[in-house]
Amino acid sequence: MFERMHASQVFTSSEGKEVELRGWVARKHRVGKVAFLILRDGTGYVQVSAKSEKVGENTFHSLSSLTLESAVIVRGRVVSDKRAPGGKEVSMEELEVVSLAEKWPITKSAVKSASFLYDMRHLSIRGPKAIATIKLRAEIIRAAFSYFTSKGYTLISAPTFVQAAVEGGATLFEVDYFGKKAYLSQSAQFYEEAALPALERVWIFQPAFRAEKSKTSKHLTEFWMIEAEQAFSDQSENMKVQEELLKFVFESVVANRQEELRILGRKLKDFSLPIPRITYDEARNIASKKGIEFKWGDDIPTEAERLLSLSMDTPFFITDYPLSARSFYHMTYSERPDVTISSDLIAPEGYGELATGGQRIHDYNALLNRIREQKLNEESFRWYLELRKYGMPPHSGFGIGVERTTRWIAGLKHIRAASLFPRTVSRISP
Repeated sequence: MFERMHASQVFTSSEGKEVELRGWVARKHRVGKVAFLILRDGTGYVQVSAKSEKVGENTFHSLSSLTLESAVIVRGRVVSDKRAPGGKEVSMEELEVVSLAEKWPITKSAVKSASFLYDMRHLSIRGPKAIATIKLRAEIIRAAFSYFTSKGYTLISAPTFVQAAVEGGATLFEVDYFGKKAYLSQSAQFYEEAALPALERVWIFQPAFRAEKSKTSKHLTEFWMIEAEQAFSDQSENMKVQEELLKFVFESVVANRQEELRILGRKLKDFSLPIPRITYDEARNIASKKGIEFKWGDDIPTEAERLLSLSMDTPFFITDYPLSARSFYHMTYSERPDVTISSDLIAPEGYGELATGGQRIHDYNALLNRIREQKLNEESFRWYLELRKYGMPPHSGFGIGVERTTRWIAGLKHIRAASLFPRTVSRISP
């Protein structure tokens, strides 16, 4: 009796075992009176061989007309063959064509056009590199769940519709909310802070939206964020959580996704903790020596960040950003009120920023003064301010981009490859 199983299970099955596979035809070819299929399902690929005298002329003829990406059911026996990928294949006895595909539109010449592949993203995600990337991304997310659970954090959810900016008004997507002006959330940080007195340690995994008209290889307009906040926590503890999380994720990928890394041609270099730290001032000096000048107080330009990233062979922090380059809620040093207690977590090899974090202002008057200094709308932040009246201790947190982390670990040229259906300045379809 045929036992249903997945492609990956074939390689650990005993010789002669009768199996049933369900999947899609990824490749096919014929050698004389033997036809070969590479069958793909959610677990991977397996070779299927079909001999004309064994399957019969009708089935063998059906194999000849079988198109790529047709959905099929194959029944047969597991056999060992050193020539087969993985050393085992399924010798076909029966074939059931569930859904015959039309002629596959993604040809070898079309693969050279990135624009065409993203126009056809609903189909091109079936390619081995796209599949490997999405599985690797899923491993990053799974590892994050494991890390935060082990550390006693509570997973929460926050609204997508908001009335106040977290990261700056210039990058807000405005929407009509029943006649009222609202925006798509840039970050869940404010709501995480509100949850601290109830739960102490919280984290989220949800989408964020930034209306940045940037066409760099590291920007999306819609992306997924892992964010965390912790009460009774300063910035040094905050950076420790970030580097521990990154290390945990990195090791989980290396332990569980070697096949995907092989498909992507990615060789990862391990790193130790604690990771290096350089200040904004040191980063500015290094950039200057590399020929990139920027004014003190400006955010680090993309090209300067890329060169700094290329100069390191391990992830690292850039700390102590000027207040003018950070959001209003960041604490500053008492001895340097124009410098924030904040950091960016930077990936090496030119990939750049993965995460931003810092210590938040927990005092009511200090936060109110900051809001007034920056001429922000007090009413928009009324409830956020009010948190400081009811037992808000020192606290800190961060947000790390899932797609940016995936891009670095997978070694991708562009961040859009880290998203199943990327959204950029110029793309909202499919």
